[in-house]
Amino acid sequence: MTERITIATRESRLALWQAEHVQSLLQERGLTVELLGMTTRGDQILDRTLSKVGGKGLFVKELETALEDGRAQLAVHSLKDVPMELPEGFELAAILEREDPRDAFVSNHFASLAELPQGARVGTSSLRRVVQLRAMRPDLLIEPVRGNLDTRLRKLDEGGFDAIVLAAAGLKRLGLAARIRSCFGVDEMIPCAGQGALGIEIRSDAAALRDTLAALIDRPTWLATQAERAVSRTLGGSCSMPLAAHAVWQGDELQLSAALGHAEDATLPLLHARLGAPVTTDEQARQLGEQAAQALRGQGAERYL
Repeated sequence: MTERITIATRESRLALWQAEHVQSLLQERGLTVELLGMTTRGDQILDRTLSKVGGKGLFVKELETALEDGRAQLAVHSLKDVPMELPEGFELAAILEREDPRDAFVSNHFASLAELPQGARVGTSSLRRVVQLRAMRPDLLIEPVRGNLDTRLRKLDEGGFDAIVLAAAGLKRLGLAARIRSCFGVDEMIPCAGQGALGIEIRSDAAALRDTLAALIDRPTWLATQAERAVSRTLGGSCSMPLAAHAVWQGDELQLSAALGHAEDATLPLLHARLGAPVTTDEQARQLGEQAAQALRGQGAERYL
């Protein structure tokens, strides 16, 4: 494998932090690593929700094109943005140790969701968060807020919202943890598959690079996110599906929680599934996710899909 590696990355401040983090890990192993900053379709389309313009894969496609034509050898993604099925010829070579997976409540005037007055405006770009917020506080006015993390915080500061909900991991990585007024427990608002974890994508034919990146894999995070992603994959998950899936370790047993809401009909209840099993292999992790998906189907998930 060449000792010079180029990382394809989006140019948002958070994406660059993530790419620079992987860059430093590889440089510690004696490799020369440079970054290739790119603007994706997901970064360009800010006037519509992701679910209406093609989903989170819009943040990934241009980076994959750079891998395909050789301008870059790997791409660093927030794992929650990576489609459940990668195009032929690409694979996830490593998943790093997970940061805080929780959702964060951010507000300039209120300390928690419970403190918000009736009819308060809450901003979020995620259908998963919308359905869970509605279940907790059906009186709130929940509106979409797009843009990178700094843009969303600016919209809050300009008075567009009483509160916004963001991933705690991104705020912490950018040194903005002080903006978090409170975090939702993972049982209170279940995160999406892969939230808080970073994934490294490569071409499937890059065998030597795969071997190098294996040293960066955090095995507990890898197995947990395999289970989470299997829930979504089994249900045909996309950005247009308000699906949550999060796994935590209790000894050698993986406890997987999942929830599914309806994207349009707020009167339909959230469906919940919770399963646990000893997990040591990828196949066992995927089977746990598939079982959770079947449990949701048993509650009538087909109506929601």
